[in-house]
Amino acid sequence: MTAATLAGRVCILAGGTGGIGAVLARALHDEGAALVLGYRADRERAERVAATLRSSGPAAVSVIGGDVYEAATRDALVAAAVALGQPYGLVVLAGDPARPKAGVPTADEMQRSLRDNYLGPVLLARDFRAALGDGDGAIVLLSTMQGVAPFEGSLAYAAPKAALVHAAHIMAKEWGGRADVRVNVVAPGVTAAGMAEASIRSGKYDRFVNGGVIARFGRAEDVARAIRFFLEPDGYVTGQILVVDGGLTLRRDVLAS
Repeated sequence: MTAATLAGRVCILAGGTGGIGAVLARALHDEGAALVLGYRADRERAERVAATLRSSGPAAVSVIGGDVYEAATRDALVAAAVALGQPYGLVVLAGDPARPKAGVPTADEMQRSLRDNYLGPVLLARDFRAALGDGDGAIVLLSTMQGVAPFEGSLAYAAPKAALVHAAHIMAKEWGGRADVRVNVVAPGVTAAGMAEASIRSGKYDRFVNGGVIARFGRAEDVARAIRFFLEPDGYVTGQILVVDGGLTLRRDVLAS
């Protein structure tokens, strides 16, 4: 069996110019997908990623900046996709690691995390669904292994990401049917790209590799492949969560044995 191509499909990648996003963008663009790349603040990096893609193939690439929690940013992302054709795919990679400055998260820090890691992605998914009309589509949200298993010290980050998983289940239930809009979640583990890079550099997770819990840290390509699976045209999977962590959440108690 071979995967269907995404050639000619229009996909929004919110947060699509970061570590994981850039790898995914390259893979989808190589297939011929037209892309709208969203970024929050680093315009120079975003334009660099877009320029590289444009030089590698003819599929269109648009770049939109801003916070997905803001309605103006969401409107701009959706409008840019509609300008390229009938929208098909949405991947929300945007988020924030929500690392408390003082160790224990303040109320403001928890509210900011809820906005960045739950409200913004859910609102964008809702706006994207409206833009699909009667067309089919695939939505992929990014959670985290901390959203499916309890890791101490992750309260501010993990709780909104866990809520995101439940929201995906509800949206998949509401939006399925004859107009086949699939909603799924990818939950990365310790990945040497994006938000986890700083933790890996600090040695925070070395014990899991040194202790034999996992063979290696994840790579951006591991997560991108999982996302691409959920974007498959005429896919038959919805309302699911795929944990891409090398077995860390499954085996992390091995260190204690």
